[in-house]
Amino acid sequence: MKTLVLAGLFSLGTLLFLGCSEAENAIDCNQICERYETCFDADYDTGACQERCRDDANAESEEDNRTAQCATCIDDKSCTAATFNCASECAGIVP
Repeated sequence: MKTLVLAGLFSLGTLLFLGCSEAENAIDCNQICERYETCFDADYDTGACQERCRDDANAESEEDNRTAQCATCIDDKSCTAATFNCASECAGIVP
């Protein structure tokens, strides 16, 4: 019984950890894609961008989490500053 409880707790912890990562990726992708729409292209398809971004982010390793790096970089910058200062972090996520 004790082994079953421990296995259940381990499984729950694993699911929560993975679920949190995907939720963070969704938030980062929403922020990045909506910011691109606001700054550069009012007709930009943010839904397709967010889906593509989440797929890429979920495939990234923890060490190479470009999505989080891009979101952090653009967070407190104007559109112009984000363009010049965050190009390498956001390259490939948005056009």
